[in-house]
Amino acid sequence: MNILVIGLNYAPEPVGIGPFTTGLAEWLASAGHEVRVIAARPYYPDWRPAPGSARLWRSTSEGGVRITRCPHYIPARAGAMGRVLHHASFAAAALPVALWAARRRPDLVIAIAPSLLSVPVARLAARLAGARLWVHVQDLEVEAALALGLLRPASLGARIALWCERRILRSAQRVSSISPQMIARLQAKGVAAERLTELRNWADAAVTALAPVEAADYRARWGLEGRTIALYSGNIASKQGLETVIEAARLLERRRDIAILICGQGPRRAALQALAGMAGNVQFHDLQPREALGRFLALADMHLLPQRAGVADLVLPSKLGNMLASGRPVIAMAAAGTGLAAEVEGCGLAIAPDDARALADAIVALADDPARRAALGQAGAERAAQRWDIDSSVASSRIGVDPFGADRAAGQT
Repeated sequence: MNILVIGLNYAPEPVGIGPFTTGLAEWLASAGHEVRVIAARPYYPDWRPAPGSARLWRSTSEGGVRITRCPHYIPARAGAMGRVLHHASFAAAALPVALWAARRRPDLVIAIAPSLLSVPVARLAARLAGARLWVHVQDLEVEAALALGLLRPASLGARIALWCERRILRSAQRVSSISPQMIARLQAKGVAAERLTELRNWADAAVTALAPVEAADYRARWGLEGRTIALYSGNIASKQGLETVIEAARLLERRRDIAILICGQGPRRAALQALAGMAGNVQFHDLQPREALGRFLALADMHLLPQRAGVADLVLPSKLGNMLASGRPVIAMAAAGTGLAAEVEGCGLAIAPDDARALADAIVALADDPARRAALGQAGAERAAQRWDIDSSVASSRIGVDPFGADRAAGQT
């Protein structure tokens, strides 16, 4: 097929949605499809243009994929209005490129949400080309904005945003998302069940085997020999609720054998470092290079997956696959019955969100029981191989194998 992908985030962004849009596009290209991508200039998770990125439109070929990167507005502070302008500017910049790409008559147009505001651009390109539209939902961004307080639930802005979301989602012939819980929420928004498909994220191929010698090198470099390490790695923003991790670290200050590592970038990092102050059991480091991902994650004795209350079924953190694949247990902040709690059951511990005492107790419980850590970590590695594999995920969604054949057979439009 000739496939056009429109997505805000793409490589070389190291975390978040970018690696998965990249992986999907390159997987489809390796399967023999002609794939073109329209993406924004890289900016995430720093929320500023990546060094060396072009200020205007630029096209390149990478990994068998033709990529056009578009200029867009990147707010200094990612508040509600800044985010709207951010997404709207990408949609506006992507529009002329999408119209030009429609001249090549793609068979399938895939829109990645976020950003929902770029889906109408994808829809227009699909109509002009006579193609089908597939919307893949990584985050339920309107509901997440409500849960994080970026939108007031009863406000006119919230009602407009939810109405637009429903209209946009219903405009697609196929809508996919990354977990059963998110699929259920999409159906509740009025997307017909027969149009819904699960397309899970996957673990990075680099995180398949531990590298204890190289991990020991990390420990020596950062002065962590002999300590039990609880690691968070990824974006540092409001959604993660990392303030709870700092509060838990303060409760553990007397346990000099335990170290809390926070590795990443994002708009909340400076505030979080100020909150940590001079705490001797907390270290901050930058994100590590992708080529070092396997040995870096092997540094951990356990992984921390904090998340604010109310967002557990609105997003499924993409980093979870790599955490499980690393063979280390995960402590996730997720209420019982949520999709995130189900994902870590048997592979770690699920605790109440925003509960520093529960997090501190969970860290101590695993720190003091190496055998339990090993058993949970092994179970996580096995689960990653079963559920978080790119080949099985993409193939089972049928996104690259006549994805609408069943619709045609049933006479659907």
